[in-house]
Amino acid sequence: MLLSFLIAAFTLFFAGSPSLFALPASALGNSGEQPAIIVGFTGGFVRHDDIVHGEVEFAARLRSEYPAGTIVETFENHNGDGAYQRIVTLLDTNHDGTLSDGEKHSARIVLYGHSWGGSETVALARRLEKTGVPVLLTVQVDSVEKVGEDDQTIPSNVAQAANFYQSDGLLHGETRIQAADNSRTQILGNFRFRYDGVPYSCVNYQWYARLLMKAHIQIECDPRVWDRVDALIGSTLAGGQMRGAARDD
Repeated sequence: MLLSFLIAAFTLFFAGSPSLFALPASALGNSGEQPAIIVGFTGGFVRHDDIVHGEVEFAARLRSEYPAGTIVETFENHNGDGAYQRIVTLLDTNHDGTLSDGEKHSARIVLYGHSWGGSETVALARRLEKTGVPVLLTVQVDSVEKVGEDDQTIPSNVAQAANFYQSDGLLHGETRIQAADNSRTQILGNFRFRYDGVPYSCVNYQWYARLLMKAHIQIECDPRVWDRVDALIGSTLAGGQMRGAARDD
């Protein structure tokens, strides 16, 4: 509860109205393969289009790397319903209002998020599990559990999951995720980043965020983190398998 209060108290000024940020339909390609869908969730009350923040900037980077055949969208973490409905709409390729088994099984979905967005990432994966939709990969960056959610246990419809966290600040994320079913979900790792004594680099963030959530924000704007997330997504969409037991870096 303390972590949730701190985020709500000191990120309120980031609040904005929820909306969608999507690629045009022309970018889906004509190969017949279900396009990859990458959904990112912002933390706190950060707007889905606030390019200052790492998770939004990362989405823009992915759009440039995957110019066609991949859909990349960002959502506020309190707009999980919007993200779910968007995914269902994209999967419903025959537009009959119902997902067939074929439409579900052909899904190629990657979910990621920072802070409360990490918690919403797992919540959305769990909701998709109830619908029978698989998820290729979930990535949590300094994930902070929202009230009523479980950001530690990865549902069995997720093929692979990774967790990046730091423990240097007053506010820090989940240190270890685990699979609900180890035979169906591979935990790629719980990767720790250290910021104690590291020069602060998130110069465009609000002063109160830099003062009160320093390390929690530092991991959000750390290019090393997003480079590794990028590599995981690239390997996943290319069909690569990342092997190795869960571990700390």
